[in-house]
Amino acid sequence: MADLKHTTKTYTLASGDKIPAIGLGTWQSPKNETAKAVKHALSVGYRYIDTAYAYGNESEVGEGIRASGVPREQIWVTTKLDNPWHKRVAEGIDASLKNLGLDYVDLYLMHWPSSTRPDDLKKHYDDWNFIDTWREMQKLLGTGKVRNIGVSNFGITNLEKLLNDPSCKVKPAVNQIELHPNNPSPKLVAYCKEKGIHVTGYSCLGSTNSPLYKDQTLLSIAQNKGKTPQQVLLLWGIQNGWDVIPKSVTPERIESNFALDGWELTEEEMNKLNNLPDRFKVCGDDWLPVKVFFGDDE
Repeated sequence: MADLKHTTKTYTLASGDKIPAIGLGTWQSPKNETAKAVKHALSVGYRYIDTAYAYGNESEVGEGIRASGVPREQIWVTTKLDNPWHKRVAEGIDASLKNLGLDYVDLYLMHWPSSTRPDDLKKHYDDWNFIDTWREMQKLLGTGKVRNIGVSNFGITNLEKLLNDPSCKVKPAVNQIELHPNNPSPKLVAYCKEKGIHVTGYSCLGSTNSPLYKDQTLLSIAQNKGKTPQQVLLLWGIQNGWDVIPKSVTPERIESNFALDGWELTEEEMNKLNNLPDRFKVCGDDWLPVKVFFGDDE
């Protein structure tokens, strides 16, 4: 079991690039703690940082990367195009790169399939949608600023619309979606696999004060393994075939979330977690001007 190296495991994307199996998420990381968290994560072995323009912490992420002393080419960096920037994709990546202090990102995602009007966040453009946005994102691949492009929060309905459009010349390399045992989305995961789209799981720990931490099945598996429930949830994701991006700014938790080598979940334990009956979502779509979740991922 000692040769089980989940922390150095990678998944190969359609481009041939290899995305690490575990990264540090920074959604809801406070500005004054993000740089330290990124630096610490990189110092203990993480080689993948996930951020977004909308998080408001790209500058701190860049600061943490520089402070770590780890060479840029050894770090996978993902950031995302914010909804009000859909008509300004080229400006959007430039703004993110400036914030990050980087020449390129490894992965640039459309954060949501919602082309929101910058002058009124409760409204959607009448003359622009995510297919138009993707057409512009495809152009970034020839610029050297972006190694891979992908999407986030896309269900089967919207993926079908995108993939079937004649302007879609490049398939999304990745779809970043909420994934944990209470939101396992088996149909969507299977669909992405069939289409050659890699999946990243966000809110993989079920987010703050998650009902998951009262789940007796999860707690008993963690206890039997001598592991934390968080470690079990992360390995559940990796063993299911997607990368995970747990968020933490606490040094001990950052280290604990990375302590995944040398053990694994049995087939029986995986089946138990794959079949937990309860359902909840951390991220809904009621704050957006358009509906993006259609219950098609069950």
